Amino acid sequence: MSRVQILMYHRIGHFPKRMPSHRAQYCHLPRFKAQMSMLKHLGCNVVSLDAAARGLRGETLLPPRPVVLTFDDGYLDFLELAAPVLLEHGYTATVYAVAGLLGKTAAWVAPEGLEAAPLMSASQLREIDALGFSVGSHTVTHPRLARIETAQIARELTDSKHMLEDALGKRVDHFCYPYGSHDIRAVEAAADAGYVTGTTCQRAPATPRDDLLTLPRKPISQGNTAFGLFWMMCARNRPKGQAIRRG
Repeated sequence: MSRVQILMYHRIGHFPKRMPSHRAQYCHLPRFKAQMSMLKHLGCNVVSLDAAARGLRGETLLPPRPVVLTFDDGYLDFLELAAPVLLEHGYTATVYAVAGLLGKTAAWVAPEGLEAAPLMSASQLREIDALGFSVGSHTVTHPRLARIETAQIARELTDSKHMLEDALGKRVDHFCYPYGSHDIRAVEAAADAGYVTGTTCQRAPATPRDDLLTLPRKPISQGNTAFGLFWMMCARNRPKGQAIRRG
């Protein structure tokens, strides 16, 4: 049975000191480089979300040990720091952008005491697209979808898709639920909007049993070394919580 390890990153940068909280938001650049080298050492094959979706549907065969790399929020440091490392290894990745905040800052983290770091602009998203990375939607305003009204959920998913497609001049097929917050209304809204995949924060590998619109991922935290990444991929394979699946 196909099993795809989908890894979740946020910021890549110079974070040598242990953060007091929200450590899954940060990955120190030297550790990121070591993790990407570890994937190659382990014989992993980094594939696109499009390829993973086709494999999970049984339409194509996936290579051995398939891995998908995802980066939430669309931080500028992806372009400046992460992309060169990925290109050096020949890896692709998907970046989830907050469509209503392109070229601005991650203002939603400020109430939690975190730095509102700069986000990529529309032109910078086009730049990473030209480099071979894909851009997915992370809503318009980064809300907790399970806590808002159904009509607002639909607007967040549909409007963000259209906004990013206008910015990129191409289809946007992939979606990520901010904070991992979702319920059946959000999943159905993703389907209605026309997304092919949706990713969550449920910690597990993705398998053909999963709904493509609620694919689990494994978060990479500031404390994860290259060996820690290896351990996470090998050991953390039992789903955390009950996945939502459409009937």
